[in-house]
Amino acid sequence: MGKDGGLSNGLVKKIILSYTYVAIWIFLSFTVIVYNKYILDRKLYGWPFPISLTMIHMSFCSSLAFLLVRVFKVVDPVSLSLNVYLTCILPIGALYSVSLWLSNSAYIYLSVSFIQMLKALMPVAVYTIGILFKKDSFNNSTMGNMLAISVGVAIAAYGEAKYDSWGVILQLLAVLFEATRLVMIQILLTSKGISLNPITSLYYVAPSCLVFLSIPWIFVELPVLRENSSFQFDFAIFGTNSLCAFALNLAVFLLVGKTSALTMNVAGVVKDWLLIAFSWSVIKDTVTPLNLIGYGLAFLGVAYYNHQKLQAMKAKEAQKKAQQADEEAGRLLTERASNGSPDGKKGDSQA
Repeated sequence: MGKDGGLSNGLVKKIILSYTYVAIWIFLSFTVIVYNKYILDRKLYGWPFPISLTMIHMSFCSSLAFLLVRVFKVVDPVSLSLNVYLTCILPIGALYSVSLWLSNSAYIYLSVSFIQMLKALMPVAVYTIGILFKKDSFNNSTMGNMLAISVGVAIAAYGEAKYDSWGVILQLLAVLFEATRLVMIQILLTSKGISLNPITSLYYVAPSCLVFLSIPWIFVELPVLRENSSFQFDFAIFGTNSLCAFALNLAVFLLVGKTSALTMNVAGVVKDWLLIAFSWSVIKDTVTPLNLIGYGLAFLGVAYYNHQKLQAMKAKEAQKKAQQADEEAGRLLTERASNGSPDGKKGDSQA
């Protein structure tokens, strides 16, 4: 009935769920990025303290996750040994804290639109790091796509009207740390058989992020904040911003856990196009034709890479079905052989 020519119901449901997770993540990521830019930009809200802002987010996430797990008991805590926490949770927390610090710092120096163009390198970083950690295998066609994406981003950077070298370095380092974190989530948690839902993920990871961020904060931002005694904490601004960050963290862990790190990065390209349009039309950032040409090339490379991954998923599903059919055929042959007697008397009596 046409089953061979289409996708199985299970795969269709999986794709629909994946796009639902993607849509939620895009909306929340869009909101947090614009909100963070508003707070950190000296020309807007004017509070250029990215480590402090990230620590506010992590404090809020840690507190809310603690309440949900320990007080209201919305979910049960996962039993983790000290060894598992040190070898699995802490490395992820360290990578996450550095990634957030660097990416938030970039908003002080670069426009929202240009940062999104640089973020198009994320699939390149994830694929490269996946090869290094033997999570992915080298493929000439895929590497060609990665080179196309890189060339496109380079063209976009060349055409940037407000280029800042320090801002670019910060964002590229943020991409590197984030890509490593995404790969390590799958390697460390999967290899240990650890299953964390979004709330328990924040419950364990956010406190470690807060601790790691406090180290550079003491030396970099605390002295400046002490001198700026006129600052008054705006609970409305930082409270709503932290709430959005908490929701985004849930969406990130949900998306990576239910799909893959690659899916999130490919979906990020769609979000980046939306942010570029918003940045140009609302924030009035300068977007040059060379920006769009370069980013368009990068977008095509990522889109083709996504197509390859979908085809591989379909092929894997077909292979799984064929293997199940072979196993079923083998089982039936075994049953027939076991039901018949060696001298064939059972078959004669039935005749």
